[in-house]
Amino acid sequence: MIKASVEEVFSIIADFENMPKNFPKVAESITITKQEGNNLEIDAQVRSFGISFPVQMKTIILPQRGFISDNQSPKFGTSGHEELLLEKVREGTRINYVYEVDIHKKWLRIVAKPLIGWFAMKTWEKAVVNELKKILEK
Repeated sequence: MIKASVEEVFSIIADFENMPKNFPKVAESITITKQEGNNLEIDAQVRSFGISFPVQMKTIILPQRGFISDNQSPKFGTSGHEELLLEKVREGTRINYVYEVDIHKKWLRIVAKPLIGWFAMKTWEKAVVNELKKILEK
């Protein structure tokens, strides 16, 4: 929950080129390689579990509602479907976030599966939601 309007939250979470500035704990660099309307192809260098790795993203921006993205990380051997959707509520904006991950490397499934659930979402909450609160809840 963010105590700010959907428009304010959207202006930050849909500004992919400034994600490294706004969310440095998860985004090291973002380059939009192709844009057709609200459809973006993005090369990103991201950080998770203290590791930096490249991710290719195919993202659809949903104006004033959030975004949906299908992501590939060949180096890490994962692919994922991400949805960040905004909902106007009396207190401000509720962020509904889902990230479904497929782990293609068998050996990594054993280690990563438990970490990706609860721990990864708590880390994401601190790195993204808490930063949004710092920026918007003044």
